[in-house]
Amino acid sequence: MKPVMTDDELDRQFRDSVPYIDDAGFTTKVLAQLPAQTAPERVRGLILIATAILGSVLTYVASGGGRFLKVFAYQLSQTPTLWLLALTLTLGLIMTGLGLAAAIFTNREPNLLTR
Repeated sequence: MKPVMTDDELDRQFRDSVPYIDDAGFTTKVLAQLPAQTAPERVRGLILIATAILGSVLTYVASGGGRFLKVFAYQLSQTPTLWLLALTLTLGLIMTGLGLAAAIFTNREPNLLTR
C-alpha cells in the first residue's frame, strides 16, 4: 500500500516540477487595467473599528448607562448555586460540541486511499 502524501509535500512537488511560464507581460497588462483601490486596507479596518466602538458607546448610553448589567448581576447573585452549576455545565457542553463540529467540518479531506 502506498503511503498517503501530505499537502505540504504535494505542494512542494508541484512548485519544484513546474518551471516559471513566461506570459509575455500578460499579467502586468491585466493588473494595469484593474481599477485602483479606493481606500487602503488599513483605513478600511480603522473605519470598521471606529464604527464598532461608536455603536458600542451609543448602545451603552441608550441602555441607561449599563443599568441592565447591574440588574442582571444582582439577579444572577440570587440564583441558587445548583442552577448556576447546571447552566455552566450545559453551556460548556454546547460550546464543546460546536467547537468539535467546527473542527470536524473544516478539516474534512477527501479519502485518498479509495482512488
